[in-house]
Amino acid sequence: MRGRGWELIERVRAGEIFVFDGGYGTMLFAAGLADGACPELWNDTRPDIVRGIHKGYFDAGSDFVETNTFGGTRLKLGAYKIADRTRELNVKGARLAREVCPPGKWVAGSVGPTSHLPLEYEPLGDTSDEQYFENFKEQAEALAEGGVDLFAVETMMFPQEATAAIRACKAVADLPVMATMFFQYEPEHERDRTMWGESPADVAKTLLGAGADVVGMNCGRGPDRAIVIIREMRQVTDAALIAYPNAGLPSMKEGRVTYELGPEEMAREYPALLDAGSNIVGSCCGSTPEHIRRIAEVVRSRRK
Repeated sequence: MRGRGWELIERVRAGEIFVFDGGYGTMLFAAGLADGACPELWNDTRPDIVRGIHKGYFDAGSDFVETNTFGGTRLKLGAYKIADRTRELNVKGARLAREVCPPGKWVAGSVGPTSHLPLEYEPLGDTSDEQYFENFKEQAEALAEGGVDLFAVETMMFPQEATAAIRACKAVADLPVMATMFFQYEPEHERDRTMWGESPADVAKTLLGAGADVVGMNCGRGPDRAIVIIREMRQVTDAALIAYPNAGLPSMKEGRVTYELGPEEMAREYPALLDAGSNIVGSCCGSTPEHIRRIAEVVRSRRK
């Protein structure tokens, strides 16, 4: 029997529009996570807060949410000296989201970058494709054990890491894989490129070629650039596309990081993001359940 996540993919392919969630780091920091602390550790030490963030997004209109496991690989957790807790923290992260998931909605297992560079990046690169694959496979196995409906490979910087993560998720379970990359806006060229220099069209082809079922972008500058990125991806594929950009650019005010776009301002860009070809929309850094509430209103107006 295929996992429940395939129902979401089939409905997207049939033309339905769905709402993802918003920022997790933003909400964790607001709840008291110290700068430099491990967010995934809260799956064990502060489960009520993590569970509450998931519920907040579901209540705001998210059709599916991601787990608090963005940095859940052994390579990433090793920086906090807790690599031996990789399986535990991912299983717990999946179960926390699963516990508050309403009927008819879904949970996506978040798989983020390892913060290790590919071997090709001499002299700083230290990670082979096989090492990436094994790290992501371990994480994906734990997320599947915890009960996720699909995987969200996200904020990837380099194609080697992104494709290894997709392949690892596909090797673990018959679950759909969403895959998104981080793009930098290059004002001198008026274009968006990954750290590797790939264009949005290149990225769409690369991620789909690795086996992803949904591709797109997340993080980055904001919805204005997401519109351009998704439009370029749509020109080269009929596959399902997702966009969940930041709430604009960050700035430091009175000792804390704030973002440009409030909920209403951000949501104002979403009709154009849907027109550009995005099938699933959400938001990333700097956003809150209130941002998702406004974005969900835009999506609901399109469903009528």
